[in-house]
Amino acid sequence: MRDSRPDWTRTQKGSGAPWEPIAGYSRVVRVGPHVLVAGTTATDADGNVVGVGDPYVQTKQTIQNVEKALASVGARLTDVVRTRMYVVDILRWEAVARAHGEVFGEIRPVTAMVEVSRLIAPEMLVEIEADAILSAQTEE
Repeated sequence: MRDSRPDWTRTQKGSGAPWEPIAGYSRVVRVGPHVLVAGTTATDADGNVVGVGDPYVQTKQTIQNVEKALASVGARLTDVVRTRMYVVDILRWEAVARAHGEVFGEIRPVTAMVEVSRLIAPEMLVEIEADAILSAQTEE
């Protein structure tokens, strides 16, 4: 008798951030069709913060980093069903929302934006988590 259960293999990848092994987490974990991206910030390939002082630029870079994490386990931005945005200054929400909307305006995941007192580095203004389900179909 064959096992008819779906494949729920766990795949996890790191980004190379120095705090991943210290805190014991992965940048992205995929279990079956479910993909979870950890809190992601606006760092470049060398770990430098992009767009210091500019929440719009930081949000754009952060979403690019989320996209890279998704791709590493076979997912795309169009598979995203939830984002969570953490900002250090809610009064600047419109810049973050505009950058998020430019990418997710047609995808329309559920989301939340929450003000936090600070992120792991003082120059970071935005952190985003994303949840995706592979082959999610869009219905209105």
